[in-house]
Amino acid sequence: MLIRDIRDAPHARVMDNSLLCELLHPDRETAELAMGYSIAHAVVPAGEATLPHRLSAASEVYCILEGEGVMHIDTKSAPVRPGQAVYIPPGAVQWIESTSSSDLVFLCIVDPRWREEDEELVSIPCDRLTQAAPGAGETP
Repeated sequence: MLIRDIRDAPHARVMDNSLLCELLHPDRETAELAMGYSIAHAVVPAGEATLPHRLSAASEVYCILEGEGVMHIDTKSAPVRPGQAVYIPPGAVQWIESTSSSDLVFLCIVDPRWREEDEELVSIPCDRLTQAAPGAGETP
């Protein structure tokens, strides 16, 4: 049995500017895990955003746990809140903003498992970075 507790694993600032704690990654465990995906716990502090980036060979799912934000995938943006899951296809340019007064906290599930060589930062026009999604920060 393998149990990970995020309280025992430090978060570190990573390439996309989020604070990340890798919970389960089959390449980093002493025990062999029969899983092709990886799971991380991410925090985007209140008022901050991740940097635009993409994973070339993996899809991601963000499961929003706390806070509110705006998810940007390619040319689309939408507000996100706890209880929602967001699918991000391979190769899509993505970033997420924390728009509430509390941190945005979510799980990142990457399939196939995250590999550093698959992730790259992406330059996008400045006006895309400042566009807010309709209804951003509003609770329906």
